Amino acid sequence: MSSPPFSARANALVQRIEHWLEHRLSALPDDRTRLPEAMRYATLNGGKRLRPLLVYASGEALGLTPDRLDGAAAAVELIHCYSLVHDDLPAMDDDSLRRGQPTTHIAFDEATAILAGDALQALAFEVLAETSEPAAACRMSLELTRACGAAGMAGGQALDLQFERQQPERAAIESMYAKKTGALIHAAVMLPAALRPDLPDDHRRALSDFAHAAGLGFQIRDDLLEIEGDTQVIGKSSHSDQVRQKASWPALFGAGEARARIDELTLESRHALERLPGDHDGLCWLAERLLRRQH
Repeated sequence: MSSPPFSARANALVQRIEHWLEHRLSALPDDRTRLPEAMRYATLNGGKRLRPLLVYASGEALGLTPDRLDGAAAAVELIHCYSLVHDDLPAMDDDSLRRGQPTTHIAFDEATAILAGDALQALAFEVLAETSEPAAACRMSLELTRACGAAGMAGGQALDLQFERQQPERAAIESMYAKKTGALIHAAVMLPAALRPDLPDDHRRALSDFAHAAGLGFQIRDDLLEIEGDTQVIGKSSHSDQVRQKASWPALFGAGEARARIDELTLESRHALERLPGDHDGLCWLAERLLRRQH
């Protein structure tokens, strides 16, 4: 008997990772500082958990059960939450609203927010080390560190800051997006492959190509929402990119061209999945959510 479609099981998987994160963060030691509270505030605040869902969907496509993927799903969300805390800081994007609530440095203070981000990043790798087979944990840690560092999120954020008040070419801005946003989405899709060392190279490339297209389209869609979305709906300040004169796809090439590029990337993601055998219903459904979302 076949299982229900991934869309029908997604809420249960979100609740699964919510419970996992809440349990892990509630176990933090009470050191009489505000750090544990800030870590929980930055994480347990109503996120959509799209990256953990990508971990579960990718793992399902590879024949893996959720219990083998919980650590990777939690780790990638902890990294995501750390990145949001640091992105919102006054020295970075200087945002005051995140997921409909005051950003961590507003709710606490800048120093506590920096430390909370640092601690969430460290906790992600602690979780991987504790919950995965040693060889797989090593492979997953390598995947995740590459997504976080100079070749990934940190490098992408540096380019984002550098491109303010500039007009980079399309290739340059897409390279920045592939690092700043795409790298962690790519890692979420590829982490389960670490549990399948026997995975053929062409199947691994198909997953990677899917992740690249979905990650790039996700950020372009984010740009559109930043310009066209309502703050109450998207849960963060709209038009802040325009105020800071940040380089974005719609600002540089127009909203119509941005939508056309999202359509291209949607097709690319589908074609990549067609090269992958087995059931990839979850990845297909999530690609639509990533690239067509309204918040």
